[in-house]
Amino acid sequence: MKGLLGIKVGMTQIIDEVGVSTPVTVILAGPCYVTQVKNKVADGYDAVQVGFGEVKEQRLTGGQKGHLGLLKASNKHPNRRNITGVPPVRHLREFRTGRASEYEIGQLLTVQQFEAGDRVDIAGKSKGRGFAGVVKRYGFRGGPRTHGQSDRQRAPGSIGATSGMSRVIKGTRMPGRMGNARITSQNLEVVRIDPERHLIAVKGSVPGAKGGLVTIRNAAKG
Repeated sequence: MKGLLGIKVGMTQIIDEVGVSTPVTVILAGPCYVTQVKNKVADGYDAVQVGFGEVKEQRLTGGQKGHLGLLKASNKHPNRRNITGVPPVRHLREFRTGRASEYEIGQLLTVQQFEAGDRVDIAGKSKGRGFAGVVKRYGFRGGPRTHGQSDRQRAPGSIGATSGMSRVIKGTRMPGRMGNARITSQNLEVVRIDPERHLIAVKGSVPGAKGGLVTIRNAAKG
């Protein structure tokens, strides 16, 4: 399993020695820490939980501190502070894998597990566009601009079926909330890795706005 959490930095271009320009998205990926290892016996499935985004300990709740092993010192255990080696992190995500036994809590994960030429799937939350009509949301053409048309140019038109069905078919494209949904861009190519600055550049676009949290893992198809 190859998996990381990161923050979308933005888009740029990389020009090779021949002069070909490649549009890429730069992601600040990691460093991440293994916070939990799940197995079929105890949890019913194999997975690795990964934490990202170090924060101050006082920003976490008591349950989050206990989960990460950030226990308070006491008279009986004066040095009992961090029993897992995991620092306080803001984001936790799981990666399903059949090789979970190869990982241990506190293990450090960096961009070095990827290399140029790898194929990855990147998931993030798309930009929210608010309530949108069918012209913006689905690219409808709209109605005619002539023949007495005054206020129906961007209307969806008829949505009903024949009298035999007498209902609106489920899934009909209509106005509604646009964006703000989890989107996965599949089979993106890794163009460049910068281990010192924890940066990874992938060819093409990645869902979400700048500063948004993304999940990177090896491609399911490819």
